[in-house]
Amino acid sequence: METKGTFSHPKGLYILFFTEMWERFSYYGMRALLVLFVVANVADGGLGWEKADALALYGNYTMMVYLMSIPGGILADKLLGQKKAVMLGGLLLVAGHGIMAIPQEWAFFTALALIVLGVGCLKPNISTMVGGLYKEGDPNRDKGFTIFYIGINLGAALSSLIVPVVAAEYGWHYGFGLAGIGMLLGQVVYMLGQKHLVGIGDYINSSTSVDKEVANRPLTKIEQDRVVVLLLSFLIVIVFWGAFEQAGGLMNLYAQSKTDRYLPMFDYTIPAGVFQSVNAIFIILFGSAVAGFWAWRLKAGKETSTLLKMAIGTMIMGAGFLFMTAAAAEVQVDASGNIIGSSMIWLVLAYLFHTIGELCVSPTALSFITKLAPVKYASIMMGVYFAATGLGNKLAGVIGEHAVSGAGEEQVFTGIAIFAIAFGLILLFFFKKLKALTHGAEDKERDALKAPKAAEAV
Repeated sequence: METKGTFSHPKGLYILFFTEMWERFSYYGMRALLVLFVVANVADGGLGWEKADALALYGNYTMMVYLMSIPGGILADKLLGQKKAVMLGGLLLVAGHGIMAIPQEWAFFTALALIVLGVGCLKPNISTMVGGLYKEGDPNRDKGFTIFYIGINLGAALSSLIVPVVAAEYGWHYGFGLAGIGMLLGQVVYMLGQKHLVGIGDYINSSTSVDKEVANRPLTKIEQDRVVVLLLSFLIVIVFWGAFEQAGGLMNLYAQSKTDRYLPMFDYTIPAGVFQSVNAIFIILFGSAVAGFWAWRLKAGKETSTLLKMAIGTMIMGAGFLFMTAAAAEVQVDASGNIIGSSMIWLVLAYLFHTIGELCVSPTALSFITKLAPVKYASIMMGVYFAATGLGNKLAGVIGEHAVSGAGEEQVFTGIAIFAIAFGLILLFFFKKLKALTHGAEDKERDALKAPKAAEAV
């Protein structure tokens, strides 16, 4: 593993950064179009489904994408290793996104199936490989995951800005095809960058006495407690993404039908899918600042536990839905029955709060798993994390269906805000008990930062 200086990062991080950036370009590019394509009229090239059915498909698809991370993690831990599992996932994704460009219904569903399998192999294992780049107790680990997370959202931002415009100008399947080109680029980066990933993500076959001991012995009491707290943290993940993932479903439809997207200065109406880029752009803009804030607290000796970050992040994200409540209250219907949409600023402000919340929860949760998970279950636990994300996505689809089937956006947005904020407060109430189950897994980072000061004092 090659690093330079105390706060530099291994070169392998940037290979994984660009691999995941292009993979997310393909995923989020397709995601920005999915619901809109399914509800579009057949005459306009869509499938002509009802909104509730489209949201159900969205929820099931995004759930399965992440649920497949469990078998993907098992495949890596028991047979292939993370490095080869990522390679296999990438190849499946290239095939899936390529088929998505074919304007046939059979191709659409075949592509979805291949993408589900591909993400299941790639997603948990590439994240585990990022953790493997850092030694135990390295305070750069969280920053490394934040850099990696910025790569994810750089891809998401680019695709959400470009793919919907291409789809609007040239047709749905040109947009899907462009997303597929992004995945192909990501696979090329990964294949060419193998020399910087030597010893990272290889299969542990228990060939040495050390490996045999790790693979065969039962979990210690400390390891058992850490697995328990990880599983409890996954409950937070389900709640968080169940609210957050309204972005690709309900909020996407809201942007299309009830938001004033017209720019009179340019005589141009912004495609609804473009708003999917706002969250990713904010992550790129504020990712380093949020990571720096928590690093400052760590150096100052203040509480920076991942569980605290997740509780605060959930509340901030929930507060963002209050702006959507304001947006829904602003919508009017004129005498002719035409909808007068709400201002775009409400969507932007909601995504801003969602982004700050996400930066407190998601990259730190990935790092948290690599700190607490027993070595022999590292990929499986990462898979369970993404499965929890998938359940959150399914929950988001159910909530979205409920909203368009009669509950109403204003009531649903307000309900999500109240529940998320209340849930975060409950987490803070039990914070000390939950942190005790980690048995100081994150204390080594604080000790590592104190060590140079102690050496200087001597």
